[in-house]
Amino acid sequence: MLQSTVISSDKSKYFKLKCIFLGQSRVDAMKKKILIDVERLKYPKTGIANVCYSLIKGLGNLNSELDFTLYGPSKNMPDVRSGFHLIPWKFWQKKFPISTGKYQLIHTMHQLSEYFHHKKPGQKKVVTLHDLNFLHDQSSPKKVEKFRKLVQKNIRNADAIVFISNFVKEDFIKNKHLFTVKTDVTTEVIYNGLQFPENRKLTSEKYDDFIQKKFILTIGVLYPKKNQTVLLDMIAENDRHLVLVTTAAKSDYKNEFLNKVKDLNLEKRVHILENISNNEKYFLLQNCESYCHPSLAEGFGIPPVEAMYFGKPVFLSKLTSLPEIGGNLAFYFEDFEADQMNDVYLKGIETYENDAEMPEKLHQRALQFGYEKMAESYENLYRKLLS
Repeated sequence: MLQSTVISSDKSKYFKLKCIFLGQSRVDAMKKKILIDVERLKYPKTGIANVCYSLIKGLGNLNSELDFTLYGPSKNMPDVRSGFHLIPWKFWQKKFPISTGKYQLIHTMHQLSEYFHHKKPGQKKVVTLHDLNFLHDQSSPKKVEKFRKLVQKNIRNADAIVFISNFVKEDFIKNKHLFTVKTDVTTEVIYNGLQFPENRKLTSEKYDDFIQKKFILTIGVLYPKKNQTVLLDMIAENDRHLVLVTTAAKSDYKNEFLNKVKDLNLEKRVHILENISNNEKYFLLQNCESYCHPSLAEGFGIPPVEAMYFGKPVFLSKLTSLPEIGGNLAFYFEDFEADQMNDVYLKGIETYENDAEMPEKLHQRALQFGYEKMAESYENLYRKLLS
């Protein structure tokens, strides 16, 4: 009898466990499945990769009941909660696309993605459009048409297009005649969100040649659209050092930059750093006198936000999205004449040094562009499209 009771009890436990398991399976099956294309993590030190990392972390922190799958290079994937799934990126998937039939929504994180151009009946699609810089950066007609076609492939069947700034949205509207989109497409502005370091007091044994000097920091690819050569003209008018942090360069523009350094006898005051770590970048942001960003073409502007997080004065061009980012706390170059830029710079530094509250104001503005807010905005958009 005792043996029978034990067996009966075991069967009961088994039955209960089976019911729980099947119930959980049904719950899992009912979850809305979302595929997020973060293939750009292949380039881990770029701005777009920074945004991908931030979105992944933000969605993970939300404890969402949505079921997320990430598509990207597994070696660069950040640590995420166990509920995330991963489809590893492979080079051959351009020719042989992966199956997406089980997903209710696909989110393409970059308008020049080579993947997920098609969708299944009933599927929803979100595309994040970071910029249309190829229309404005003196690209060749062939390159312009190549990129236009690729943007078109991504947005033609999108149910929602997300712009990373109001400037990008306005630029798209001005050039909408170049593209075809769904008549009922949703458009939204969601600012890029960043992960900021918890520690704002970093140390480093590097950079002894300039770290004790007054130096201007600028971060970005060494491309004509970033316009860094004008900073050389400006520092020729004063005594500052210039530190350029870059991850890539166009050879012609790099040669132009280096030749100007020599022509202006600035070899001892210009420092080019390539592919440094995030902690090294933060150390430089912590110790610079200021951050300068005279860019001609931007969709957002991540480095100025990072500089503001450290309470540093930022000097920006008045073009494209940058006034949205800096607001009334940034200083703006009216033009790119060396004497005018130097005048703006010196007066801006004086204003900053005479306002004890300005570093904290800049820090608080940067926090408006945090990754949590971005993730919440995207999750709300996913829900709206799937409801």
